[in-house]
Amino acid sequence: MKAFYGDLRLGILGGGQLGRMLIQQAINYNVTIKILDPDREAPCRKLCDEFTVGSLSDYETVYNFGKNVDLLTIEIEKVNVDALEQLEKEGVQVYPQSRIIRLIQDKGLQKQFFKENGIPTADFQIISSPQQLQQSLIPFPYIQKLRRDGYDGKGVYKVADESYLPGAFKEPSLIEKWVDFEKEIGVIVARNENGDISAFPLVEMEFNPEANLVEFLISPSTLPFEVHQQAEQIAKKIAESLKIVGLLAVEMFLDKNGKILVNELAPRPHNSGHQTIEGNVVSQFEQHLRAIFNQPLGDTACLNNAIMVNVLGEAGYEGPAVYQGIEKILKLSGVYVHLYGKALTKPFRKMGHVTIVDADREKAIEKARFVQKTLKVIS
Repeated sequence: MKAFYGDLRLGILGGGQLGRMLIQQAINYNVTIKILDPDREAPCRKLCDEFTVGSLSDYETVYNFGKNVDLLTIEIEKVNVDALEQLEKEGVQVYPQSRIIRLIQDKGLQKQFFKENGIPTADFQIISSPQQLQQSLIPFPYIQKLRRDGYDGKGVYKVADESYLPGAFKEPSLIEKWVDFEKEIGVIVARNENGDISAFPLVEMEFNPEANLVEFLISPSTLPFEVHQQAEQIAKKIAESLKIVGLLAVEMFLDKNGKILVNELAPRPHNSGHQTIEGNVVSQFEQHLRAIFNQPLGDTACLNNAIMVNVLGEAGYEGPAVYQGIEKILKLSGVYVHLYGKALTKPFRKMGHVTIVDADREKAIEKARFVQKTLKVIS
């Protein structure tokens, strides 16, 4: 393998904010970065060594892009897996591996993987037609999820009772038992080709109820040690079972009875790990690079209390982005602003994030709540 710090060409499928932050870390290692993204105004366009505009779902586009790199990774799962499989056969290293991306792309296959490998998850049923919903084995209320192409809360529908069935998805989906949860939690784990595994400390998440995406994250969690231990063991077991190379974000529920249930997986840097840039010894982005380059994994310990606030486009605004209140939050100590380079805002679009670090956990949360109500993206 070529030296990652000099002559290796790393290709990234996707040029959004995750790719942007990955590049910011890769610069420290002299890595040559090539990006493929369908949006010519993507956040990565000015930071990478080479930017290609093209479809991530088109076989020929992905294949031709991949032929010109030594190692290929992703920042989004919605890519052409057939092209990745062919590239692997021809000697291009693809991390995470194509078979894992194929599994993650289909929430039904994900759930079956959990069941087959003894991973705790909510009871579920695969649905292939609207008629099957009429004979559901899962009692009301339940959650319906599209098997493919759902993200950031899209492709998710709560079926509270029979009256909600006309609005249900018609496409292939799965339904799962409604979980009365205490907390939404997450663990990010990394594995390199040598089989070394390392997990970041457990975090607690709050979701925007309207957009159904992470809006507020607290690290580290103050849940009991047994919960930390069990969540980490589950995440590591999944990574081992998949034999993934790279980063794996494991989203989970802690239910009212103290049981942990795995919700979904993401085989890449994730929204639930942004606070690691300032809050941990090694960031999730550096850890992903270390893993795919088969280098020693970094120290994941927390340096401080770290709160991450997602900066979302305000409802009712669409157009050139204006960050209202940014000068007010910059007056606070321990506040780190990350804007994603997106020129246009729209409701609930991820426009950036802010991390707040403080030795005093309550002060960190207080400042984060101030950031949350003060910083607004309008147009």
